[in-house]
Amino acid sequence: MAILQHFLFLCLSLFCMTSVVSSHSRHYTTPSVPRLTDLFSHVSVDKSFSNSFGGPNIKLMNNGSMATLALDKTSGSGLASRNKYYHGFFNAAIKLPAGFTSGVVVAFYLSNADTYPHSHDEIDIELLGHDKRIDWVLQTNVYANGVSTGREEKFYFWFDPTLEHHYYSILWNSHHIVFLVDNIPVREFPNTGKFSTAYPSKPMSLYVTIWDGSQWATHGGKYPVNYKYAPFVASFMDMEMAGCISNPTQPGSSCSNANLSSINPVEGPDFVKLSNQQITAMDWARRKLMFYSYCKDTSRFKVLPPECK
Repeated sequence: MAILQHFLFLCLSLFCMTSVVSSHSRHYTTPSVPRLTDLFSHVSVDKSFSNSFGGPNIKLMNNGSMATLALDKTSGSGLASRNKYYHGFFNAAIKLPAGFTSGVVVAFYLSNADTYPHSHDEIDIELLGHDKRIDWVLQTNVYANGVSTGREEKFYFWFDPTLEHHYYSILWNSHHIVFLVDNIPVREFPNTGKFSTAYPSKPMSLYVTIWDGSQWATHGGKYPVNYKYAPFVASFMDMEMAGCISNPTQPGSSCSNANLSSINPVEGPDFVKLSNQQITAMDWARRKLMFYSYCKDTSRFKVLPPECK
């Protein structure tokens, strides 16, 4: 009997330990928010994107409306939008690889590093793989004008991102950048005050990628990619890109026109600031699920970035 009780105690202890570290065991009632993803039309992957790298690991499905990207020993893979955008709303429904995914990075981001290698801008959603104890992590980041200072914030999920597709969105206009998951804002980066010096200001392409981030992605590189579990496959669908298309070969299509709202669907009054409902939801996400912010990392920054003060 004593042996049985000891065995049950060990099982219960292990269950409790797993519950503490696993986001899959978090059962939250999510706040109600406006569905921004319902405001814009889906685009086809085959017509709106081109292969960026790892062509053999890219597969188009459902008549080009869906894509899978794979990482294996030979290569990762990625897609890049055919157009560059100056502001817009960008969204993808993403299903992440299941299982042991340490070191794996799935990224949905805007960048102009191909055009401005020494002064590039970037707006990142990076989904970081996990070891056997820790779940996928959402990392957001902003770069501007080639400044290498990362402005990372990290979150746990309130769902299992490997079971089905979930929405990951970026809203970028002249007022603010908003990162959203399933339409819930998790971070706002305003174009005001000291934030403005770090605000992306040049047209960017949209990228979706999967790649090997062994050097840093999981616990600072402690757990690299284990290719015994490869291939790692991420699925993308319901892609949305609604914004001002920047075409430098056509001066008439400039996104810097005074009447920007007429050519940019996210410059209207509904996108100037978050609604009270969205602010409440963002406060919920940050209180419950954010576990790292660069503005609180005094061991990394001897002097915190100016917007943190």
